[in-house]
Amino acid sequence: MNKPEISVVLPVYNEAEAVEEVVQQVIETLSTAGKSFEVLAINDGSQDCSEEKLLKLQREYPQWLRVAAHVHNKGNGAALRTGIRLARGEIVVCMDSDGQHRAAEMLNLLAKIPPYDMVVGARTSDYAGKWYRNLGNHFYNWFASWLTQYPILDLTSGFRAMRREAVLHFLPLFPAGFSSPTTLTMAFLKAGYSVAYVPIQVYPRTLGKSKINVLKDGRKFVLIILRMIMLYD
Repeated sequence: MNKPEISVVLPVYNEAEAVEEVVQQVIETLSTAGKSFEVLAINDGSQDCSEEKLLKLQREYPQWLRVAAHVHNKGNGAALRTGIRLARGEIVVCMDSDGQHRAAEMLNLLAKIPPYDMVVGARTSDYAGKWYRNLGNHFYNWFASWLTQYPILDLTSGFRAMRREAVLHFLPLFPAGFSSPTTLTMAFLKAGYSVAYVPIQVYPRTLGKSKINVLKDGRKFVLIILRMIMLYD
């Protein structure tokens, strides 16, 4: 097969209720737009029927969908590492597989590469998340912006597009858990790459439950911010 222009990486852990619709939306969006692409779904040791759903989708869309699997759950960041390593496209798009992101908004991110090296989908102020998570995100954005001297609109957004050649440099820095978006943002900015933000709508979960632990993962976000500043400064 010829190398695609775009690789969409979907980490999947116990998302059997949503992943089928997400994959179909991605394929429909990019094929309608006339893009050359592939979708990589990384089953991160799911304990539900996510694997069966993915293999069924692979049989339906063999020209677009590739499925890889971890033998046990390693974490969101580990799944992203696997997907980016396996990706063949010049541009990598990472998005959640729980249905909170809309594939159609991917085109707005892709439109800015080039000139930007990474484009992040930034949640708008009317995002209907839990109040304590919104408060935490505002703090992370302020803290990271202060340390980098660059306005960061959404530090922890998992919806982003980036040049694969650039992101490969930072794969060894990826934490296994949910801190990879924070790591990527800080690393790209401190290494001198160009980063842009595009407003997106993020929808509340209607199925399943979030894997993020507010206290445990929130502490990791702060440590990652400090770690990246210390590494580059």
